[in-house]
Amino acid sequence: MALEIDLLGRVALVTGGSRGLGRADALTLARAGADVVIADIQLESDTGDEAERYGALAQVARAQGLVYTEATADEIRSLGRSALALKCDVTDRDQVDATVARAVEELGSVDILVNNAGTLDHVGQLGDQSAELWERDLRVNLTGAFNCAQAVWPHMRERGWGRIVNMASVAGSLGGFGQASYSTTKAGLLGLTKTLALEGARHGITCNAIVPGIIGTEAFGFGNPELNERMIKRTAMRRPGEPQDVAHAIAFLCSDLASYITGVGLNVSGGIELFTF
Repeated sequence: MALEIDLLGRVALVTGGSRGLGRADALTLARAGADVVIADIQLESDTGDEAERYGALAQVARAQGLVYTEATADEIRSLGRSALALKCDVTDRDQVDATVARAVEELGSVDILVNNAGTLDHVGQLGDQSAELWERDLRVNLTGAFNCAQAVWPHMRERGWGRIVNMASVAGSLGGFGQASYSTTKAGLLGLTKTLALEGARHGITCNAIVPGIIGTEAFGFGNPELNERMIKRTAMRRPGEPQDVAHAIAFLCSDLASYITGVGLNVSGGIELFTF
């Protein structure tokens, strides 16, 4: 018996889809048959004037031409699927609600939510952690996921079917040296995942988390080469993963093949959490 991931008739909302993991997720869900809404703080057609307030990583991405939100939507349409590229700051509840409303109006529903939007652009031990950036990371990485989940929840309940996938991190389960804010938000996402799994089960809604290790995205390429190599050597497979490794796991969790899986934090990490030597 052949198995395939079939998402025909489903509509997916992917946040932070301009590049990296989010872009791979959006394209993979479309290849499986879903129509896709890509929500991101940056669009290619923007002037780019707001990049500074979104942090260093957003500024570098804009400066190096690494914003592909609208290009990804065009690529999805070339596959024969419907797609929207919408500007949305997940920390702004009004923008989130407007994004979900437009998705429902133009595509009919939101069946799948991939909470991928996040930020990691500063590192500092506890004494050097900025209180301002701590609050920002909480708003983006954790409250942003809550905002999006709460906004799509009524639509999923009404249809009696839904898939929510939160993008956590091994930093959330292992901790991260110099990453107090980031690791705390990712640990919080694991708790949110289990709670939504409990509350959604009776309504046909599953909620799971992906727990990536070292993945070879553009952001990884911006990192310190020596530190990157240390992390790779700690990984059992001795190499970084690819964005597609994460995207395949998400497509599975969003399909009916995973209908009895909920509340799980799925490591897509190459074994970085294992004892290696």
